[in-house]
Amino acid sequence: MTPKKLYLPAVLLALTAVSPLVNITGTPTAGAEPAKATAAAPELIPVAAPETPAPAPEAPSIRPAATTAFAHGVPGLSPQAFTMALAAVSEARARGISGREDLLTVIDYSLPSTEPRLWVLDLAHGKVIYHELVAHGSGSGDNYATRFSNQDESRQTSLGLFRTAGTYQGKNGYSLKLEGLDKGVNDRAAERAIVMHGAWYVSPEQARSLGRLGRSWGCPALSEKIAPAVIDAIKGGSFIFSYAASDHSWLQMASASLLTVPAASAGGSSALSRATP
Repeated sequence: MTPKKLYLPAVLLALTAVSPLVNITGTPTAGAEPAKATAAAPELIPVAAPETPAPAPEAPSIRPAATTAFAHGVPGLSPQAFTMALAAVSEARARGISGREDLLTVIDYSLPSTEPRLWVLDLAHGKVIYHELVAHGSGSGDNYATRFSNQDESRQTSLGLFRTAGTYQGKNGYSLKLEGLDKGVNDRAAERAIVMHGAWYVSPEQARSLGRLGRSWGCPALSEKIAPAVIDAIKGGSFIFSYAASDHSWLQMASASLLTVPAASAGGSSALSRATP
């Protein structure tokens, strides 16, 4: 029995001597915990930092792109009309109205009908895709549009921000539905059948012979030759801004009464969801 009692302390002494080596190889001990904690801290710093800029490539929107691409303005277009158009689109997006970001159409009804006054703008590349003649409603005036309305049977043009929807074949041929986004200003566009279409009375020849274009019943009518191409370019959720320097009351109304509408589908119109003002 005596030899066994003497052997046990020897084993304990051997383990005690080896224990520092065990700690070095990673066996958890009370003394190893602080070293392990301090080693973990620097590993968290480089992992978190790169996550912040990750969304940056998707951050640029049409507003910075548009102002950069058209830094010197749009040839022939009033700077005020262009600025108001961008502001209207920005306000619409802030209120939850989505739409295409690549294009913007601006119509300046301050100009006479005998001059091209519709611009289709490529916001990403700073290009004017189309610059065309466009007719106004017969109730809005002769060569110049001076009266504007949202009322049915007025045969007047409506101002403000619109969004394009789907296309169809109607009595005026290939046509584009428009959604009026300014409550009380143009939100009865669908009810009034205000659409973009081609018309025989929109042409340079008509302008020369009459001293003005023919007039629609309130629709932004283009020449029959160019209408299909313009419609195909802007259909499916792009914005159209109709402007007139002579009438500022509509702008004040629009700034506080934009509708909240769902995203437009690429192929058809979407129902308007009117928000309570």
